[in-house]
Amino acid sequence: MIPESLAPALLAEVMEATWPPAGTRRLGPFTLREGAGGGKRVSAASCDGPFAEAELDAAEAAMAEPLMLVREADAALDAALGRRGWRVIDPVVAYAAPVAALTADLPPLAAFPHWPPLEIARAIWAEGGIGPARIAVMDRVQGPKAVLLARTGDRPAGVAFVACHGSEAMLHALEVRPEQRRRGAGRTLLHAAANWAASEGATRLSLVVTRQNAAARALYDRLGMRVVGQYHYRMK
Repeated sequence: MIPESLAPALLAEVMEATWPPAGTRRLGPFTLREGAGGGKRVSAASCDGPFAEAELDAAEAAMAEPLMLVREADAALDAALGRRGWRVIDPVVAYAAPVAALTADLPPLAAFPHWPPLEIARAIWAEGGIGPARIAVMDRVQGPKAVLLARTGDRPAGVAFVACHGSEAMLHALEVRPEQRRRGAGRTLLHAAANWAASEGATRLSLVVTRQNAAARALYDRLGMRVVGQYHYRMK
C-alpha cells in the first residue's frame, strides 16, 4: 500500500514537533532556529513564502553559521542561495508508510519501548555520534515519545527514537552497532516503531534519511516504505 502524499507543510510540521529546536524566531518570511548542538535539522533556517533579496540579506546576517533548509517548492530560494555561493550539502529523502503496513509480531524482548533512555541506549547512540545535545532534542518533545532498544542474540544491537504528532509518527536517530549490522536489528526497530505508533493511535510512520545512505534506503524500500518528499541544505 502506498501512503497518500505527505504534503511538504505537514512533513515540516511533524519534523518540528518530533525533533524540535531549542528556540525559533521569525525574521520576515524566514524562520531562524537555535539548534544548541542538536544537528542540522534543528539549526537550519527555512523560508515560508516569497522573499525579497533584502530579507534574505537580513536572514543571512542574523545567522552565526548560515545554514538553510531548502524544500522542493523553494526553487527561487535555492537559486538565490546558489548565486550567493551557498553550497548544497546532505540531500535528504523522506519515506513514509501506513503504520498498519509496518506492524509485526516480534519475539519477546526483541525490541522494547521506554522513556527516558536507558544508559545502554545512550551508549549506543554515543558510539554513533549522537550525544547529549541530541538527547536534549528528544527531551524537548511534548507529545508521546519512546526510545526503542533492539537486541540480537541477547546482545544490545540498536536504538531509535520515535514520537507522535497527532496521527503522524516519526522515527529519528536510528543507530545499529557496527558488529550487529546486517543481522536484522534495523528491521526490528522499524517494526517496533510501528507497533508503538499503533498503540498511540498513529496511522502513518515517516522518517528522513540522507540520499547517500544506500543501505538504510534499501531497507526502507524492502519494508514497503515510499519516498514522499525530499529537501537539502545549503551552507555559506
